[in-house]
Amino acid sequence: MNTVLRQADQIRPVADRIGSDDEAIATARRLAAQFAAGAAERDADRILPFGELDLLAQSGLLAITVPAQYGGLDVSNAVLAEITAILSEADGSIGQIPQNHFYILEALRTDGSEEQQRYFFGRVLAGDRFGNALSERGTKTVGHYNTRITRDGPGYRINGRKFYSTGVLFADWITIFALDPENRLTMAFVPKGTEGVEIVDDWDGFGQRTTGSGTTILDNVYVSADSVVFHHKGFERPTTIGSVGQIIHAGVDLGIARAAFAETLEFVRTKSRPWMDSGLERASDDPLTIAKVGQIAIRLEAATALVERAGHKVDAAQVETTEEKVIAATLAVAAAKVLTTEVALEASNTLFELAGTSSVQTGLNLDRHWRNARTHTLHDPVRWKYHVVGNYHLNGVTPPKNGAL
Repeated sequence: MNTVLRQADQIRPVADRIGSDDEAIATARRLAAQFAAGAAERDADRILPFGELDLLAQSGLLAITVPAQYGGLDVSNAVLAEITAILSEADGSIGQIPQNHFYILEALRTDGSEEQQRYFFGRVLAGDRFGNALSERGTKTVGHYNTRITRDGPGYRINGRKFYSTGVLFADWITIFALDPENRLTMAFVPKGTEGVEIVDDWDGFGQRTTGSGTTILDNVYVSADSVVFHHKGFERPTTIGSVGQIIHAGVDLGIARAAFAETLEFVRTKSRPWMDSGLERASDDPLTIAKVGQIAIRLEAATALVERAGHKVDAAQVETTEEKVIAATLAVAAAKVLTTEVALEASNTLFELAGTSSVQTGLNLDRHWRNARTHTLHDPVRWKYHVVGNYHLNGVTPPKNGAL
């Protein structure tokens, strides 16, 4: 049954400050160990991770991309992707939920005014979370929108209906993407609980079940003019908005792949039986099984290396945002997204292939890794990433400028 949620103001302590990349990685690993313990149960019973997201925000990890001039760590994108992978290995839903938060921060860094950056980066450093009201159903493509923002005196009014609103259930701010009268895409920040905002917990995907990616209804929602960013500007020139968003998606898939691989090793070592014609005492001694495990391990290493390399290219493009560097970052991130997609699907499928029939018991809930991989990898189809990369190398066609690249 759908649940309509409204959230009152909360009083909570200011978030911790993380001082280095190493501290950020260590913090992610500490939290991941906690999150992993209840991941299977949360998935099976669809228990939304409100407490876990509170811990994540309190840890300071959600502020690691805030630029240094505003008091943040300004972490490398390679580290951001690895932290995402660490959290996603523990729980794919928790790893995905902050993706839009970080995308929004990059869009704010790129096109927000000085006043907007100072205020909203300050809120993030204090522990606030942003959720997205972006994608819609019933439009021609995922890149089209019916939600509209119109002038109303000194501010604006927004009307529309969003779906796949990942992160909104857990957020302090709803970031609404809407078209202005000139059909330009805007990004508006409204506090959770604003009049006219209705959040419906109706996400029913078979994977990533606890991301809370449901419906957001916007009924004549008022937003002040100083809370509106002209997001279309970020795609009228070379920027790293899309690359940042996409490398986080790659990190989610990488983490899910690692989780499936770890489950495979544990099950084959401790529960699987050798095939009757093998003449072996242990399933883990089967040379065919060993070879398949080696294949997945090698592809995981390749995916990890490619994500890290792509992250450094995004770093370079943020420092010097030229057409050449942005294209290099775009192509590298596209390659990383392709490889992490493929290894997530392969690793989660191989889990059952090698573990055998007993691994499909409902009580084990090992299928959550395949369901998570299959669901999350539907973001931004890799067949088009192959096309973008190939078209650039073969025909010199510059990659499109959008949030999916």
